[in-house]
Amino acid sequence: MTVLALVRHGQSQWNLENRFTGWVDVPLTPKGEDEARKAGQLLAACGHDFDQAFTSLQTRAIRTLWLALTEMNAVWLPTQKDYRLNERHYGALTGLDKAETAEKHGTDQVHIWRRSYDVPPPPLDWDDPINPCLDRRYAHVLRDDLPRAESLKMTLERVLPYWQAQIEPQVLGEKNIIISAHGNSLRALVKLLFGVSEADIVNVEIPTGNPLLIEFSTGSLAIKSARYLDESRARDLPPFG
Repeated sequence: MTVLALVRHGQSQWNLENRFTGWVDVPLTPKGEDEARKAGQLLAACGHDFDQAFTSLQTRAIRTLWLALTEMNAVWLPTQKDYRLNERHYGALTGLDKAETAEKHGTDQVHIWRRSYDVPPPPLDWDDPINPCLDRRYAHVLRDDLPRAESLKMTLERVLPYWQAQIEPQVLGEKNIIISAHGNSLRALVKLLFGVSEADIVNVEIPTGNPLLIEFSTGSLAIKSARYLDESRARDLPPFG
């Protein structure tokens, strides 16, 4: 069988501070680094050899992958980085404390921005210092392709073509894959792979540093099984399609 491991990066500094992070490049906390190492230990013990890794252009996901691969004695693994695996862009909410934002705008409005499927938060201004069009790592991306704010639906719309062009052919070619990414880019993949509805996907939580191992029937995307490798921190799995 073929396996795909989805790994959400370990706890970041803004996770700890309860801030909207999005595309800002914040580091892992010491706890987050420990979670990344534990993810690697779990993957090393899962009984599968991996062939390829994919990650975003954000340090917290890249470093999580590095630390995990080190634990797996697999730092040599071919790795592809792409902005389309980045976290959802939180627009003008980026950097704000989530509790303070709820006090300012109201709990209901913030819940809509955070948890609705297709309502993005207010966009960043073009000249905002944290706008990705001003970041050298995205110099190869057309300005119109860089988000200023995203809903989960918009995140899925950028992740999907990358999945179809780069990752799905590897899975269908019987390659075992690791993806180290973010809560919402992984949520988008979970929606796609498990056929989760728009209403249900907004409630799916991906735990940090706990690999979700998906087993496919050979040469297909038919899911045979799925499980979180750290059972002590396992979340409810999304419904199968």
